[in-house]
Amino acid sequence: MARKTKVRSSPRVALIVTAFPKRAPAARAARTLVRDGVLACATVAPGARAVYRWKGRLVEEGSVVLWGKTAATAAARAVRAIRALHPDEVPEILVLRSSAALPAYAAWVAAATGGKR
Repeated sequence: MARKTKVRSSPRVALIVTAFPKRAPAARAARTLVRDGVLACATVAPGARAVYRWKGRLVEEGSVVLWGKTAATAAARAVRAIRALHPDEVPEILVLRSSAALPAYAAWVAAATGGKR
């Protein structure tokens, strides 16, 4: 029989999505952000392809997606830190606040990032 898992309905965790042009800067940023307690965890996913319009022209290039997990209360600090490390003029930085999270995971994220529980 499957074990029931409770989740909280309050937004305690934020997922921050950003894309870097190359793997090395994304990995450096991930290490720095986790080491400094800005993110509890960072997943670096190479192999993405970005297609967008920039300054009047269509651009298609490889990118590396970084998924950062932080406490919702620490999201603004995380965005500032990512912006400071990001090489792009106008970086993609999206903050997605969770509507539910496994309580133990949310507590771990909060403890790792100094966020409020």
